[in-house]
Amino acid sequence: MTDTTRYVLPTNQTPKFWYNIVADLPVPPDPVLHPGTGEPIGPEALAPLFPMAVIMQEVSAEREIEIPEPVREIYQQWRPSPLYRARRLENVLDTPAKIYYKYEGGSPSGSHKPNTAIPQAFYSKAEGVKNLVTETGAGQWGSALSLAGSFYDLDVEVFMVKVSYQQKPYRRAFMETFGARCHASPSELTEVGRSILAEHPDSTGSLGIAISEAVEMAAQRDDTKYALGSVLNHVLLHQTVIGQEAMQQMEIAGDSPDIIIACTGGGSNFAGLAFPFLGQQLRGGKQYQFIAAEPASCPSLTQGKYTYDFGDTGHMTPLVKMHTLGSTFVPPGIHAGGLRYHGMAPLVSKVVDLGLVEARAFHQLGCFDAGIQFARAEGIIPAPESTHAIRAAIDEALRCKEEGKGQTILFNLSGHGNFDMQAYTDYLGDQLKDHTFDRDQEEEALAGLPQVGLA
Repeated sequence: MTDTTRYVLPTNQTPKFWYNIVADLPVPPDPVLHPGTGEPIGPEALAPLFPMAVIMQEVSAEREIEIPEPVREIYQQWRPSPLYRARRLENVLDTPAKIYYKYEGGSPSGSHKPNTAIPQAFYSKAEGVKNLVTETGAGQWGSALSLAGSFYDLDVEVFMVKVSYQQKPYRRAFMETFGARCHASPSELTEVGRSILAEHPDSTGSLGIAISEAVEMAAQRDDTKYALGSVLNHVLLHQTVIGQEAMQQMEIAGDSPDIIIACTGGGSNFAGLAFPFLGQQLRGGKQYQFIAAEPASCPSLTQGKYTYDFGDTGHMTPLVKMHTLGSTFVPPGIHAGGLRYHGMAPLVSKVVDLGLVEARAFHQLGCFDAGIQFARAEGIIPAPESTHAIRAAIDEALRCKEEGKGQTILFNLSGHGNFDMQAYTDYLGDQLKDHTFDRDQEEEALAGLPQVGLA
């Protein structure tokens, strides 16, 4: 085995296809339901929100979907992204485990999000769309879509969860630099936002609320489509370039992971890394251990209910079956804003329900501690979201040390934390705290679940 710690692929090895795990699942995905009738909806019901090419990917069961060449050309600005062996971290931990991480922070916006922002903008432009509207939590998705909009001459409007809007001013500046308009959510610009503010004037916002505002605005304009940064099948599909590259890079390293880890908020970066490996396993290949690391203050996978629910707080979206804390659940204002979503991607929820993936919840103080330990060893400051994956990876490496096992760990470092230094300032200044999960709020939110799809 080589002593190299960085494994790269040439740009001509950027994947030519996205991988669709639906083709390999032992059971089909649960249908999307109409909230009024409880009946499955067809592609035409989604046409007011998404370009038809994206809708057809959303409902596809094909294993491979070709990546348009113009999209691949833009991908090649930063893809294939590097895979690293974290040797210095291994030495600090004194573990027999081998730790690898796939680093997505080298994209123009600093995270994995452009992997889906670029194709969504491409398909929208091809269908004559003029404007895109979206929501964002910590700002990574809004940044990526703003970038993509500038590439394709599309106007972009972003509703950013208010607590993150206040915490992360440089994310707003990034979006505005690329021409986007960014609003704190809940806002006075939509009926949903005004109703939330009338009842809760000091609302810190949530991704569910921001989604409602974006969907409401998109539905009112014929030349506007909605773009989503996580959760839905087509978004997870676009992210599978991560795992496909990682499989090739692990072969170059002469190694193979035993444990595969990523943080989970809506599920896209987890699916991006894990699904190509999981698909290989489902087709009779090597068995892996998959760990989805989520925040303990918003634990949809570990504490939520697996059922049909709205994807947004304003109940403007169709119903999807997922792990959910209830669409009106508002998480505490943790700095990992990208993980503050009440639900989880239906496909990630499905593989957890099937027992193929294990979910673990982590408090933010332990995650920031792991993030700083990683930064001091490896030289990259991770995004607060990514520290959850690092925490899980370090825990597994320490378990290997206790048990004397030399397992191989692979995790996704989904983005850098260069825009999140206030979070690190707060942590280093003892200004952060761990939040207790509010079960009473969850029970209240779950009491409002739609009474369809319960059979």
